[in-house]
Amino acid sequence: MSDVVNASRSLLVVGGGMSGLSAALEAAEAGYQAYIVEKEPYLGGRVARMNKYFPKLCPPSCGLEINFRRIKNNPLVRFFTMAEVTKIEGTPGDLDVTIKIRPRYVNEKCTACGLCQEAAETQIPNPFDYGLSTVKAAYLPHEFAFPMRYVIAPEVIGTEEAGKIQAACPYGAVELDMAEKEFDLKVGAVVWATGWKPYDAEKITYYGFGKHQNVVTNVIFERLAAVNGPTAGVIQRPSDGQPVQNVAFVQCAGSRDENHLPYCSGVCCLASLKQATYLLDQNPDARATIFYIDIRALGKYEDFFAKVQADERVRLVKAKAGEITEDPATGQVTVQAEDQATGAILKESFDMVVLATGMVPSTAEDKVPAEVAYDDHGFLLNGSAAGAVIPAGCVKRPVDVATSVQDATAAALKAIQATVRR
Repeated sequence: MSDVVNASRSLLVVGGGMSGLSAALEAAEAGYQAYIVEKEPYLGGRVARMNKYFPKLCPPSCGLEINFRRIKNNPLVRFFTMAEVTKIEGTPGDLDVTIKIRPRYVNEKCTACGLCQEAAETQIPNPFDYGLSTVKAAYLPHEFAFPMRYVIAPEVIGTEEAGKIQAACPYGAVELDMAEKEFDLKVGAVVWATGWKPYDAEKITYYGFGKHQNVVTNVIFERLAAVNGPTAGVIQRPSDGQPVQNVAFVQCAGSRDENHLPYCSGVCCLASLKQATYLLDQNPDARATIFYIDIRALGKYEDFFAKVQADERVRLVKAKAGEITEDPATGQVTVQAEDQATGAILKESFDMVVLATGMVPSTAEDKVPAEVAYDDHGFLLNGSAAGAVIPAGCVKRPVDVATSVQDATAAALKAIQATVRR
């Protein structure tokens, strides 16, 4: 791929979530060429998987649709999906970056007509739903996907089924001989905005996630409440599909724990408070119990906390939940905890338990291919010593969506400044 602009007037944004989109768009609207590299087949990051997000409790389509329109209207923004950065070399204002793109097996001729999906037979776990549902081997990542283009699962490439999928497309959009490719870009700076991952709840063995069907995590519960989720927005028990009446939310599941995540992610309390409203709005007779150490709902979010706290259907128990067990006959889940206010040992049964797992930076495992600094937990510090890689959003610290957008705007400005350090 040839350079389209002077490297000192361009930057690369790694990560196509809200932080990455914001950084790229702010730079482009300031007159800089912005390239976005995203590992998923769509832009939008984890926000795209949410039911609603703060501060306005909007659906994902709200903020994302605006950003996607800005991308369409700005020729200075280019993006690459199913891609990753494998090398960054050089100095600020003059960086050589290598990008690897995995084959999608569907080209730009795709009209999202769905005929390839109709021809497919193989079912695979749906990554968008964290494997809670399945999709056919020719699939649209989700109904609001950007780009609106199908993907062919590599599992069927080379099979007779793949040939049927290709034959079903009247537009020549299915390319079964697509191969992985690499190309180089010259840019002035890099914004690293690859976001976060939920802490692996299976590591908290006494909570039984992965063993007890009706113990789920907060990100899974978000998909259960979403209208485009595996249950079409109906919150129900994974074990039997029955509606839930009594749900426990367990805060600090692995967080503030030296054996797991020693830090507080800050946003988990608000997420559980929000998810309690999902439950109660859907079923006015339901009940929510929140086991917490401390409630973190600072600044403008304190009013939201007070509103949820005042609801008589919500009970807040200051207690660190201990062992969680499940009755195999009924599917009921029992939480044991010590109430810090009374000293009583509680042992209560619920239809479902939601674990508020913390935020782990993607950079804890997926390192930046350049000389950068990390803290003890894998969060990026203020970029490289040379200032060519600028961290943004949740790779720096756990933050909510609004804060990550603000941070991305600052990162875009820092990246622009870095391009002139030559």
